[in-house]
Amino acid sequence: MKYLILIATFFTTFAMAQNKKVTSSTINWWGYKVAKTAASSHTGTIDLKSGYFVVKGKSVTGGSFVFDMNSLTSTDLSGGTLEKFNGHLKNGDFFETEKFPLASYVITSISKSNNAAFPFMINGNLTVKGITKKVSFPAKLTLGKVLTLESDKFSFNRQDFNVEYQSAMKDVVIKNDIDMKINLTAN
Repeated sequence: MKYLILIATFFTTFAMAQNKKVTSSTINWWGYKVAKTAASSHTGTIDLKSGYFVVKGKSVTGGSFVFDMNSLTSTDLSGGTLEKFNGHLKNGDFFETEKFPLASYVITSISKSNNAAFPFMINGNLTVKGITKKVSFPAKLTLGKVLTLESDKFSFNRQDFNVEYQSAMKDVVIKNDIDMKINLTAN
């Protein structure tokens, strides 16, 4: 009897939570020189390799997302300048994608925020270059047949993840903040 109760509890708990796989994503980033203006910035995208949300009842309670760092690309440059800049981002100057091809984000909690446009705060752990730090961002969450997450633009400090240009003088002219905006759809 004890084992039947344990099995029933396991299946009840399992049935209450389900994973919804991310089926489409748009992830944009912005990097800036010290004068944080549109004219002194670079913009780009990064692809999501995989991801899912954990849903219990009518609430999103968690999730995990893996970013393909080799997909990191600039959208404000073209031709040879684009190739050179993308190589610069991916080599030892910044993200070292050969050594660290993946980054990840794991949702640890979701809370309400006072922002009417983005009423939720997504709290979690971002891992870049093998370093994990807490990063939170405001978002809209919609849960129906399809689950959507749309973040407001948010920042994280690249220095926290050892994403730094190897020349100290040149790193001084680059703003520490990297801005991101994330849109995910899951079924």
